[in-house]
Amino acid sequence: MDTSPDKTRPEMAYKRSYGDKGRAIFKAFTTKDGLIGDYDYAFLFKPNLPFMRKSRRAAPFFGLNDRLPVILALVLGFQHALSMLAGVITPPIILAGQGGVNLGSADAQYLVSTSLIVCGILSAVQITRFHIYKTPYYIGTGLISVVGTSFTVIPVATGAFAQMYATGYCPTAADGTKLPCPKGYGALIGTGTVCALLEILLSFTRPRFLKKIFPPLVTGPTVALIGINLIESGFQNWAGGTGSCAERPESGPFSLCPRVGAPHALPWGSAEFIGLGFSVFVTIILCERFGSPIMKSCAVVLGLLVGCIIAGATGYFSDSAIAAAPAVSFIWVKTFPLSVYGPMVLPLLAVYIVLMMEAIGDITATCDVSRLEVEGTLFDSRIQGGVLADGFNGLLSGLLTITPLSTFAQNNGVIALTRCANRKAGYAACFFLLIMGIFSKFAAALVSIPSAVLGGMTTFLFSAVAVSGVRIISTVPFTRRNRFILTAALALGFGATLVPNWFQYVFTYKGDNRSKQGFFNAITLVCETGFALTGFSAMFLNLVLQEEVEHEVVDEIVEGEKAAKTADRNDDEMDREEWARIEKGSGGDLESGADGVKKV
Repeated sequence: MDTSPDKTRPEMAYKRSYGDKGRAIFKAFTTKDGLIGDYDYAFLFKPNLPFMRKSRRAAPFFGLNDRLPVILALVLGFQHALSMLAGVITPPIILAGQGGVNLGSADAQYLVSTSLIVCGILSAVQITRFHIYKTPYYIGTGLISVVGTSFTVIPVATGAFAQMYATGYCPTAADGTKLPCPKGYGALIGTGTVCALLEILLSFTRPRFLKKIFPPLVTGPTVALIGINLIESGFQNWAGGTGSCAERPESGPFSLCPRVGAPHALPWGSAEFIGLGFSVFVTIILCERFGSPIMKSCAVVLGLLVGCIIAGATGYFSDSAIAAAPAVSFIWVKTFPLSVYGPMVLPLLAVYIVLMMEAIGDITATCDVSRLEVEGTLFDSRIQGGVLADGFNGLLSGLLTITPLSTFAQNNGVIALTRCANRKAGYAACFFLLIMGIFSKFAAALVSIPSAVLGGMTTFLFSAVAVSGVRIISTVPFTRRNRFILTAALALGFGATLVPNWFQYVFTYKGDNRSKQGFFNAITLVCETGFALTGFSAMFLNLVLQEEVEHEVVDEIVEGEKAAKTADRNDDEMDREEWARIEKGSGGDLESGADGVKKV
């Protein structure tokens, strides 16, 4: 195991001078070995077709501190950026759309651009790993631990936005149409900024303690419920879109999806929408079966590209928003009024607990595929630095007008496929994310993607989140106690997910006390958020229910088998004694046959 990239405490060691670093950079860009190296680039692009002979030679492995050619770092960094792209752009598109706060296309383009820029900058924080002066603590992992906008916040945000429109916090037209609500989005990122302090504080506790309070028995079903909840919005988009048009009104601007007057507008659930989303889904499967290593890690983006090509050829696209978009964009080009929305505090605290446990699992997986230690002091230091950076990034993201971020897991698959864990590839990925975000025409093109194409992609991504939760659950021993906790927690979570308004009419208070009303709204929002109910229930039951000593039954079985073997040995001895008496009484007339049976 390579333990060189991280130290638990700073050491007095030789540091290269700026002159040494300058000469190394000059050599990297001016020599063939520094630019190209001897890497087999064809390995990345060779498809897995039935008639092609498979190479038996494995690609070389590049560790964290190995020398990596510049061109290879750029190629692999671009691959990392593409594998992140779909996950980074999906939350801002959903939250700015009809299922969120109904912002205009210009605001949605800004959020997508800023999401790419912020993820590029804050991923560099995780990859670099900063030491906190005169302490044993770090910020960052020092690995290719990239971050992106989290899916976990989407169920909480959509539920809170629906409540804001229902209570008048967000404006609604006379005919019931939901109007743009930048105030609601500002409340989301403001509340998320405050709640990020929880993860920052928890990062200074020992990882063993965190795993005891939030074991896989708690985090597994919580993550699974998040994915299951998100699949609903993915399927709605697949059929044409979320929001008002999904209700199929007989008249009005949303009688067609995405709206009346849009290019190739159709009723929600039309066969054309289903087929368009299906083209994306099938492309993802084909890339996994026949694609090269770089195609497999970017399968979701390639599926999105194929869907966009088909949509463009059949008239679903309009280039008006792309033409109207500015050439470049950056952080704070648009701002939102920050505030704290009380009912969202408890659900967002649950979100940050989930993000923390996801970060621990993802960092562990990154250490594993990077061929580094997954236990011991150095590993605990990486976990501490990664969780602190995750919370710090969540705090900064709100101030930078973006929803909470999380450590992405899909890049571990890129590391495993390409056999490259070098940080230079991670920095290259950050560079490409920055470029994609700054040139806002790219963001405008992403926002213009038809909902059906986006739905075919997001359904796959959201299902992957649910499968991650199932994988976490699979690490739990299925004892009677654990089965009981899972049953109780999932019963509430599934119920709240399938019937989200089940708790809506419990509190009937209609007075003027806004604090009291806000408290009731917070309880309602938690009880209508399936993964929050599951997480809190599983955590409580795991702490109050004692472990059962189930190995006693096994011990009884083992003891019974030992007793049976002892009885068999006693019977054999008695049989031998009986045969001896028979032989003695017969005067030796009995003899043994070939089969061991006594014969006369």
